[in-house]
Amino acid sequence: MKNRYILLSLIPCWLVYKEEERHDRVREVSPSEAQKQKLLKELGNRWLPYLTPKDTEFHQLWQENYSKLILREASSIPELLHKEVQQAFLILRKHGCLFQDLVRIKGKNLLTPVSRLLIGNPGYTYKYLNSRLFTVPWPMEGSNIKYSKDEIFAACRAFFKLNDYLRKDTIQALDKLHLIKSKDSEDSAVFGMVPELSKNILNVGHDMELKKRTTYNLTLLNYMDPQEMSYLKEEPYFGMGKMAVSWHHDENLVERSTVAVYSYNCEGPEVLDDDELSPEGRNPAVWHVGLKIAWDIKTPGLAVPLHQGDCYLMLDNLNSTHQHCVLAGLQPRFSSTHRVAECSAGTLDYIFKQCHLALQNVKDDTEPRTVHLRSMESSVIKQGEEIHNEVEFEWLRQFWFHGHRYKKCTDWWQLPMSELEGLWKKMECVTNAVLDEIRKERWPMEQKNEIITDLLALLTTRQELRMEWCMRLYSSHPSQDQSSSRNSSPCSTVNS
Repeated sequence: MKNRYILLSLIPCWLVYKEEERHDRVREVSPSEAQKQKLLKELGNRWLPYLTPKDTEFHQLWQENYSKLILREASSIPELLHKEVQQAFLILRKHGCLFQDLVRIKGKNLLTPVSRLLIGNPGYTYKYLNSRLFTVPWPMEGSNIKYSKDEIFAACRAFFKLNDYLRKDTIQALDKLHLIKSKDSEDSAVFGMVPELSKNILNVGHDMELKKRTTYNLTLLNYMDPQEMSYLKEEPYFGMGKMAVSWHHDENLVERSTVAVYSYNCEGPEVLDDDELSPEGRNPAVWHVGLKIAWDIKTPGLAVPLHQGDCYLMLDNLNSTHQHCVLAGLQPRFSSTHRVAECSAGTLDYIFKQCHLALQNVKDDTEPRTVHLRSMESSVIKQGEEIHNEVEFEWLRQFWFHGHRYKKCTDWWQLPMSELEGLWKKMECVTNAVLDEIRKERWPMEQKNEIITDLLALLTTRQELRMEWCMRLYSSHPSQDQSSSRNSSPCSTVNS
């Protein structure tokens, strides 16, 4: 055991260095923050221009610079779908299913002003601002999901229907903008191929690309009542008024995929007509989506009003070339934001495969509390410990940090997360087994040093992250009192 303690005794020294290094990283200005400060400096005390529907050049600006933003007015969407979706929003709020998230921005833990819930494909997750959300599964064909209440089942089914409707609408919108080439032009672009063969090949490619960019795998529901907010940020560049969501690009999405948003304003304070307000600028009583070309001070911004039941699509690469914000009105508002999330490392299937890979180094004939390793190759040990960290900090702590919020809707995640926790405990045993093994004299010193170097770095990272999560745990918590956290979760069983 002596070598294990020698190894672990080195960690505090590394922690001092790493903590200083971490603070240096926090002090560094991110590229986006640097661009923001540069833009604000160039602006000085003036505002950039922006247009609303009251301006004569509004539609021309939209067509020339924002043509990949498509607005679907409520009247173009089936009335029955409106009724089901709007009722679903109210049901989820009634049952307390939407929560503010505690996110990490610039080294600080902050509560989002917007309450959220993620609904989507079973076993999928979505990560934003260092917070991983886990889907409440919607009732896909062939799935067997037990919901806490029949009303919640009906609500999830409504959003699944909306998701399918928006997928079909997105395909039509892309076709109209000619962002997907017609079959004829595709065929003519392939030189020297047999026409029938080229058509079949291109149709397959067309279908695969279309499916990749339009098959929404989850929706992030949002709710905010501006009247309950003591403070909302003012839009900093155009003077558009109070923001519910600041300027941003949606993150962790499939490249060039569309984002579709359904907007529902609840009953609230009376909304004044534009005629009763100043002839310039947006109506502050009405919710708007604001758009601008990223870090461009020459092109005017756009503020598009959102009325009850309106829907908008951000097609193709609009999310990457432009930034958008949500400008608050007076009434409470729900939205359902449908996305093609990039989930290559964000599904249960993925993380269980990672666990299987890490535990391949454990001999099958070992007893439950003892672990014998197949290999002491440095690369094998390193891979296993990296996965160990991934399971703990990207999955278990993220999940149990939110406590029992998911049980409001379903217990679907409880079993797989318990299984994942069992695999994590086995990985803890693997770490101890490695530390025991390297103290044995049979291993060459060069190999020992290589393992220790890799292991020390990973254990240092693990300790840093455990300290960080401990601080995060005792920050203001969005969903529950800390005493109700799951006793057997890694947040309590790991030495923090």
